Amino acid sequence: MFSVETAIDDRSRTDAGEAGSVCFHCGLPVPDDLDLQVTINKRQEPMCCHGCQAVAQAIIDAGLADFYRYRTENPLTGREVVPDIIRQNRVYDHPDVQKQFVRVEPGNIREAALFLEGITCAACIWLNERHLTQLPGILEVQINYATHRARVRWDAARIKLSEILEAIQSIGYAAHPYDPLHQQQAFDRLRRKHLQRLGVAAVLGMQVMLLSIALYIGDWSGMEAGFRHLFRWLGLALTLPVLLYSAVPFFQGALRDLRNHRIGMDVPVTLGILVAFLGSLHATWSGRGDVYYDSVVMFVFLLLLSRYFEIMARKRGAEMAEQLTHALPAMATRLTGTDPGEPHELVPVTELVPGDRVLVKPGETVPVDGRIVTGQSSVNEALLTGESTPLSRQPGDELIGGSINIESPLTIVVSRIGPDTVLAGILRLMEQAQAEKPAITRLADRVASWFVGGVLLVAVLSGLYWWQHAPDDWLPIVVAVLVITCPCALSLATPTALSAAAGTLLSHGLLPARGNRLETLARCTHVVFDKTGTLTRGTPVVTGLRCCSELDGAEILKIAAALESASEHPLGTAIRSMAAGLPLPTVSELSNHPGAGVSGMIENTTYFIGSPDFVASQTEADLALLQAEPAQTGTRIAIADSHTLHALLILHDEIRPDAQAAIATLRNQGLQVQLMTGDHAHAARQVADLVGIDSVQAAMQPVDKLHAVRDLQQRGAVVAMVGDGINDAPVLAAANVSVAMQGAAHVTQASADLVLLTERLNSLPDGIFLARKTLGIIRQNLGWAVGYNLLALPAAVLGFVAPWMAAIGMSSSSLLVVLNALRLTRHKPATRPARN
Repeated sequence: MFSVETAIDDRSRTDAGEAGSVCFHCGLPVPDDLDLQVTINKRQEPMCCHGCQAVAQAIIDAGLADFYRYRTENPLTGREVVPDIIRQNRVYDHPDVQKQFVRVEPGNIREAALFLEGITCAACIWLNERHLTQLPGILEVQINYATHRARVRWDAARIKLSEILEAIQSIGYAAHPYDPLHQQQAFDRLRRKHLQRLGVAAVLGMQVMLLSIALYIGDWSGMEAGFRHLFRWLGLALTLPVLLYSAVPFFQGALRDLRNHRIGMDVPVTLGILVAFLGSLHATWSGRGDVYYDSVVMFVFLLLLSRYFEIMARKRGAEMAEQLTHALPAMATRLTGTDPGEPHELVPVTELVPGDRVLVKPGETVPVDGRIVTGQSSVNEALLTGESTPLSRQPGDELIGGSINIESPLTIVVSRIGPDTVLAGILRLMEQAQAEKPAITRLADRVASWFVGGVLLVAVLSGLYWWQHAPDDWLPIVVAVLVITCPCALSLATPTALSAAAGTLLSHGLLPARGNRLETLARCTHVVFDKTGTLTRGTPVVTGLRCCSELDGAEILKIAAALESASEHPLGTAIRSMAAGLPLPTVSELSNHPGAGVSGMIENTTYFIGSPDFVASQTEADLALLQAEPAQTGTRIAIADSHTLHALLILHDEIRPDAQAAIATLRNQGLQVQLMTGDHAHAARQVADLVGIDSVQAAMQPVDKLHAVRDLQQRGAVVAMVGDGINDAPVLAAANVSVAMQGAAHVTQASADLVLLTERLNSLPDGIFLARKTLGIIRQNLGWAVGYNLLALPAAVLGFVAPWMAAIGMSSSSLLVVLNALRLTRHKPATRPARN
C-alpha cells in the first residue's frame, strides 16, 4: 500500500510527453511506457500516474462511480493536491487551533466552515457531499457551489477533523479552514482570466467585423475576387485566436459533458461555433459560399460578456456577506493589568479567549463579542444591523464584534470568540440559506436540462429539411438555431435574482436563514405578532406592587426574583432587576410553564408566579381582590402559594417607536395583521390600539397560538409569525414563514426562517416588499426567457434570423435577465425608521 506522497513523487517522475491516450481521471496524457488502469462502469480506463489511480480507485470503492457521469470538469491531479496540507491535517485536531473556526455544541457535536479547493462543477459538490456523508460520525454536510464553502457537522467522539480533511483529499480535493482572503484571491484570478479572454475576443472581433462590413458592401456594390479572398483569409487568421483562446471554456465544457454522457449548455454553444467556423473555413478554402467569421467572434464575445456579468452579479449579491467576513480586525489591544492605564499588548484576535480584557479605542472596530466593564460611548452597528444611527452603550451592555466605537475608549470583557460570535452565526445562517434552492429554481433547472436536448433535435431536423430544399441555406439556419436558443437566460433567471435579494435583505437588517422561504414570504397573507419583546421593546419595568398578605414588599420581591431566576422572559428579567441587591432564597423543584408562569418550592412552601389565570388554575387562593382591582394599564403578574394570594405586580413595557408605522405599512401592503399574546386582554388591547391592530387574541398558551395559526392555514392563509420568546418556538416552527426578533432566545432563532438584526420593525415590511419584488423579477425573467425562445426558435428554423442576429439575440437575452436581477441591489427601504 502506497501513500499519497509516494503517489505524488511517482507523478513527478512521470514523463508526460507524447501519448496515445489521456487519463480518464484528470484528462492529462498517459505516457507510452505506463500501463495503469482502473475498472470504472465495467470498463478498464487508463490512468496517467499512481496518484490518479489511487484517487479513482477510492471513488469507485466508496460506491461513487456516478461522479464520472456528472462531472463537468476534470479534478485536480496528484501534483496539485499539496502534500504539506496532508501532513498538517492533524494540527487541526488541537483544541486551541479549533477554537477559532469550530463551533462546539452539546454532546461532542462540532461544526466547522471549510474552504474546498479543486471544485470545478456541480458534480464535485455531489461527490464531496456523498463521500463525506458515508463516513461514520458525519451528521451533516452542505457545500455552497458559488463560494466553495462547506459547512460540516460531526460527532467528535466518532471521527476527528483531520480524518474528515484526509477523506476529502483522498478523492482529489484539498480542504482547510475558511479563509476569506484566499477566496477573494481565487475570485480575482477567475475574473482576471475571464477579462483576458474577453479582451482578445473584443479586439480581434472588431477587426473581423470591419472585414465583414467590407465583404457585405462588396456583395452589394461589387468587389474584385482577389480582395474578397484576401479579406476572407484575414478573417480566418483573426478568428483563430478567438477560437483557440477565448472560446476554450465552452469547448472544454462541451467535451466534459459528452464524455460523461450529458448534454449541458456548452454543447449547443460549441456546436454553433464549430459549425459556423468549419462552414466558413470550407468557403474560404474553396472560394464558394458565405463566411460567418463575424458571427463566430461576435457570439464568443457576447457570450463571454454575459457570463462576466453573471459572475459580477453573483459577486455583488454576496457583497454584504463578504463585508461581514472582513468586518473583524486582525489585531486587538489586550490589557495585562487591572486598570486601563496599565500595560497592554497588541495581539492577534485569534489569541483572545473568553475572560480577556480588551481596550477598544475611538474609531476602532470591536474585535469580538463582549461586555463593557468601563467606559461609555456610542457604537455604530450599521454593518451588522442596517441601523445607521449610533447607539449609546454603557457598562454592563453587550457589544457585537464588528461594530465600531465612535466617541470614548471602552474596556470590554471577551464573552464569545470565533464561531460562537454573533457575526459567525449570521454568516452560518447565510450559508445555510444559500445552500437551499426554492422550488421555482429547481423547476427552472429541470426545464433547462430538457430544453437543451430539444434544441439539438430541432437543429438536426431543420438542417435536414433545408439541406433537401435549399442546400445553400442549411448552414446559417442550423447555426442560428443552435445559437439563438441557448438556455442561459432560463438558468440565470432565478439564481441571480435570489443572490441579489439575499444581499439586499441583509443590508436592510433582515437575515434570511432559509433561502427557500423567500417565495413563501412574498405570498404571505397574514402577519401574526407576539406582544412582549416584539411590538414592545422587551424591557419592561415594575411600576406597581400591591401586597395582599402579611408579607411585605421586600419579601415579595425576593420570592418573585427567586422564582424567575432561570427565566429568559423579559418579565422575569424586569422582576430580577427590581430585586437587585436583595438576598434571594433557595428554590427547589423549579418548573416553567411556557406562556403562563413559573412554580417552585421555597422553604417547604410551593409558590406560583404568572398571569392571574395561571395562578387561579394552580392554587386555591381567593383572587377576588384581583377582580376588584380597578383596571390598570400594563401587565399584571400574580404571586401566590397554594392557598393565599400574596401580591400583584404591575409592569409596563415601552412600545417600539416604529411599530405603528410598520403595522400601517403591512396593512397598506394588503396583509391581515393580528396580535396573539399570553398577556391579559386589557394590556393586549391597549398595545393593539396604540399600534393599529384590530384583531387581538389574549391570554393564550403556546398551544393556543399553535392551534390559532393552524386554523388560519386551514382556511387558506399563508401566515408569517413574528416572535422572540422560548414560548414562541412551537408556533414559529408551524408558521409558513417565521421571523425572530433581534435578541430572541436561541431556540427561537434556531426555528426561524428570518432573523431581524435590528430593533426596527420596519425591516419586516421592507423584507416583504423586497420578497414580492424578487418573485416578480423572477417571473419577469422566466417569462422573458420562455417567450424569447418561443418566438426566436420558429423564426430561426424558418430562416428569418441570420447567425449574427442570433448571437446578439441570445446574449441580449442573458444580459437582460442579469441586469433585471441587479435592480434588487438598488432597492431602497419602503419605510423609514421613526424618529424619537
